[in-house]
Amino acid sequence: MHKFLRSVGFSNLKSRAELKELLTDVIQQAKERSYVTYEENSMYAEFSMSYGENIGLTVRGEFDEENNFTFDYFFPYLRGTGITTEEDVSIERHAATESYAGICDDLKIGVSLIFYLQNMIDYLKLKNQDKIPFKGSTITVSGLSCQGTIMMPIQKNDYQKKILKNNYKNRSTLIQAARKGDEDAIESLTLEDMDTYSTISRKIMKEDVFSLVDTYFMPYGVECDQYSVLGEIVDCHSVINQLTKDKLFVMTLSCNDLLFDVCINEKDLLGEPHVGRRFKGTIWLQGQINFPE
Repeated sequence: MHKFLRSVGFSNLKSRAELKELLTDVIQQAKERSYVTYEENSMYAEFSMSYGENIGLTVRGEFDEENNFTFDYFFPYLRGTGITTEEDVSIERHAATESYAGICDDLKIGVSLIFYLQNMIDYLKLKNQDKIPFKGSTITVSGLSCQGTIMMPIQKNDYQKKILKNNYKNRSTLIQAARKGDEDAIESLTLEDMDTYSTISRKIMKEDVFSLVDTYFMPYGVECDQYSVLGEIVDCHSVINQLTKDKLFVMTLSCNDLLFDVCINEKDLLGEPHVGRRFKGTIWLQGQINFPE
């Protein structure tokens, strides 16, 4: 069983027989079908079935010379909205399956952003046409969560919000300069981190950590595309899985000035999500590359 099936509303699947029946239905009734020539005498196929707004299941496999389909793997998906980042991205194949990970270094979060590539077929088509590497693409990432908590926000006035936005912008500029070897930028970042550590160490004795830390985005566990996040909810709506009738929440989070959508089952969420509150949880990060025309 895929751990994040419940994130898109399949929380009641109990056996592999039920899962097999569901995947067979996806293959036979899929509304979206994509194909790409794979190696010499085979074709790789992707079947996607939507069960609600931007949520569903994708099944991938291979057709042989006799047009027989061999199932390879499947995954649940949430298709994000908007543009998350415009940084350059590189693509790497996973070792065990014909699936890919996208990697980009976004200055806003300070770590490499690694996500499970949703539109693999588009990438393989460009690869077959020798259009890889590419420039000018954007990335839309999204997350599936199996566990989350709603937290109250840190109260900020308009002036404090403006200062915070300027701080994010200045830090991104310093990080970009530091990557190019600017010693002054490296020294400024080091001093800033030391000041932050000193301030937090002093305040943590009397204040709760989540009143000091507004948002964070950091790797979680041993799998490279899973993260622990704390972000402000800037948009939120509910989605009903049309097959199982599970209620899901889709939230747009602002996390370290990074915007992305997260989907979680109502059963796995502690608290009531609203715009302005914060979401804390672990996510499996997916994404699609918006290739230039």
